[in-house]
Amino acid sequence: MTAQPAPERRVAVVTGATGGMGRVIALELARSGMHVVIVARDPRRADSLRDQVEREVGAGRLDVVPGDLSRRDGVIGAAGAVLARHPAVHVLVNNAGAHFGEHRLSPDGVERHVAVDYLAAYGLTLLLQEALERGGARVVNVASDTLRDTRQVKLPGRPPRPATVTTDELDDLTRLNPADGFAPFQAYARAKLLTVMAGYDLARTFEDLGITVNAVHPGIAATNIVDDLIPPALRPFGALIRRFMLTPEEGASAALRLATDLALAGVTGRYFVRDVDTRTPPVSYDVTAQRRLRATSDRYFLPGRPS
Repeated sequence: MTAQPAPERRVAVVTGATGGMGRVIALELARSGMHVVIVARDPRRADSLRDQVEREVGAGRLDVVPGDLSRRDGVIGAAGAVLARHPAVHVLVNNAGAHFGEHRLSPDGVERHVAVDYLAAYGLTLLLQEALERGGARVVNVASDTLRDTRQVKLPGRPPRPATVTTDELDDLTRLNPADGFAPFQAYARAKLLTVMAGYDLARTFEDLGITVNAVHPGIAATNIVDDLIPPALRPFGALIRRFMLTPEEGASAALRLATDLALAGVTGRYFVRDVDTRTPPVSYDVTAQRRLRATSDRYFLPGRPS
């Protein structure tokens, strides 16, 4: 009898996996049979998740790649470590995100929301392209619907205030979210807008390679980042507010759907609010703006690369 080849081990890479929704996403992907690779900055929390996966799913189902995704060299190093272990990647969930209450720059000179909420996802997708192509991968960018309305308190009868960006800013990442007039909530929303904008162009670029790229707002889940987004005046009521939010498990289900649902095979270049295909601000569909953003971002990760 001829021995049958072992089935291909499907690999999922997840960022922001050591807390909140990311922990659920990583655990459920492992439970579905995938081998999960997480990029984590905190070894203690990474070990805790690995222990949970071993208890609930089985040993050897989760790898940890150390990496600080707020730094360019952290993103590049994490991508290199993934490629050294896994020539094919079948799912990439860019879930890492943060909200910062004051203006500060990353070690590379870009505002921290831009570094963590946009460049980390874009850089991993760019640098893992060959592995994603081999895996016919699904890329899922966890976004936020703040990009469609940057108001923290939404008064009835008032129109939404979408995140904005000008094309001139897109030629220089250091011009995005400047200190002058800095508003944390709007800076966070703008970074998520950049992720969606670049994702639309990546979806077109990757379509013939068998890679899909979609973004999702998972709903307002009771996670640490949402605690940071509650307006200061409402923070005394934080415990009450959390009771009306989704659980991390409910939030994670929206990203997991895009990563695994067979009915979504081939769907690309979309933005979902939970499971509803939704339009984003007009600037996000500006092809010229998308390509300027991508050219600038490519130079950030691959200096000397022609635009």
